Amino acid sequence: MQTQLLINGQLTPGAGAPLPVMNPSTGSELIAIAEASPEQVMAAVAAADAAFVGWAATPPRERAARLLAIADAIEAKAELFARLESLNCGKPYGAALNDEIPAIADTFRFFAGACRCLGGSAAGEYLPGFTSMIRRDPLGVVASIAPWNYPLMMAAWKLGPALAAGNTVVLKPSEVTPLTTLALGELLAELLPPGVVNIVHGRGGDVGMPLVSHPRVRMVSLTGSIATGRKLVEIASQTMKRTHMELGGKAPVIVLNDANLDEVVAGIRTFGFYNAGQDCTAACRIYAQKGIYDKLVADLGSAIGSLKMGLQDDPTTELGPLIYGAHRDRVAGFVERAAAQSHIEIVTGGNVAPGPGYFFEPTLIAGARQEDEIVQKEVF
Repeated sequence: MQTQLLINGQLTPGAGAPLPVMNPSTGSELIAIAEASPEQVMAAVAAADAAFVGWAATPPRERAARLLAIADAIEAKAELFARLESLNCGKPYGAALNDEIPAIADTFRFFAGACRCLGGSAAGEYLPGFTSMIRRDPLGVVASIAPWNYPLMMAAWKLGPALAAGNTVVLKPSEVTPLTTLALGELLAELLPPGVVNIVHGRGGDVGMPLVSHPRVRMVSLTGSIATGRKLVEIASQTMKRTHMELGGKAPVIVLNDANLDEVVAGIRTFGFYNAGQDCTAACRIYAQKGIYDKLVADLGSAIGSLKMGLQDDPTTELGPLIYGAHRDRVAGFVERAAAQSHIEIVTGGNVAPGPGYFFEPTLIAGARQEDEIVQKEVF
């Protein structure tokens, strides 16, 4: 298991405090990994800054070739990456191997193609005898903060476009799920020039905030909570850094009376609970027209109640655990407060699952609030 940081092309152990990395299916510690020290964060940014001039000047053909090599290397170690992702996140191994790894490799291949498509455009002739045009230039060092729900996929989404455009990156994975990103660092040390990508591990306050506030960082990319996004935008504004914020979502599903309920139920059963529902596009909020409301609730309750929770390696497992204990308890609190409302019914689930790990029963909450022809129902 690769536990070292990547700084200036070298794998090096963290010099900060050790942080436990858990298996959420069992609630047991997998390993403790030392986070980066403040000096290591500064060294990572300095390495990225020093590498920027050379990487920005690298022809698109060569940048594309490097990204294609990364995709090939990930596919060659697909089982290793899927095993680590499954172990660290609790998601079924088959889903990690068959759904996520191909999409991750494809992300790098997509941006390898994008390397050759970064063109400029004419901006018009504003003065006689002069030609105006728009060109795209890389910014410099990008500080990327990734979340815990899709660790390797998020690393690919953040690295691919930044590298394709000629930027260098310092990437901080979630301290909860660092294993696949650190393993990726071992590949990147061989496939990229030193300093082009640096990976630092640690908590937001100790590692993330010093990283995004560094004066040599030109852009901050965050996928995370609104609260964290507010903090980072405030920090970035002090030095006019560019920001890219993806701060979650609450995806609605609208079901009208003429809908094919079998397809609706099958779709929500899959896409409302994939990755234990820990997905910003999860189908978790449903508005149903009152003509089909009762049947939809009944059919959906039966379908959701049939989801099988279990350990990562069980091929019949459909639903893994939530990522950590405090998150499970927060979900339980939402359900308890909902159940206390007079107009809300717990159709199925609604309880912390017995035994070890951070499992919560797949739950359907129906809250009938009739407004004209639409009735709202919530899924947790």
